[in-house]
Amino acid sequence: MRRLRFCGLLRGAGVVVVAVVLAAGCGVGASREVVTFPPASVGPAATVSPAVLQTRTLIAAALAPLQIQLADAKTPFRPGESPRVAAAPRAVYQAILPADPEGGQIVVYEFRDPGAAVDAGNELAGYLGTGAGRIQFADDARQTIHQVGTTLIFYTWAPSTSPDPGSPKIADALATLGTGFTPPR
Repeated sequence: MRRLRFCGLLRGAGVVVVAVVLAAGCGVGASREVVTFPPASVGPAATVSPAVLQTRTLIAAALAPLQIQLADAKTPFRPGESPRVAAAPRAVYQAILPADPEGGQIVVYEFRDPGAAVDAGNELAGYLGTGAGRIQFADDARQTIHQVGTTLIFYTWAPSTSPDPGSPKIADALATLGTGFTPPR
């Protein structure tokens, strides 16, 4: 009788151990990262900070000699981003390209200070050189990443998918602003 009772206890303890292991492996303890929704893009109806507004003014001035206008983006746009950049507030603008009405998106991210913007620029450039970063863009994609004060400018275009001859000119104009970061190839 005692032997039966002892086997029953072992079976009960075994079931509890198996349940704990399954619960831990199925998600309860699988990830230590907090999953959050990314900040929404700033659209035409929203207000932007003075730093983002100043960066927008610099972008518009850099594009003006090329006779390329800058407007608020009319459609949602979210490029591949590193974690720091994905968590930052952003404003999306669009350089108006006649032959590519869906292209020309320029994203301006804002950070707490210039040092944080530099760190985010380095992280984004490094991320774009990884497999996870590369697969989000065409093989021949060219990225422009520049830090201006507390903001980070990000523009990408690809010869294979950007039919307007103004696409590379936008990258050249943005390269004149602030400090640049080059993603590894």
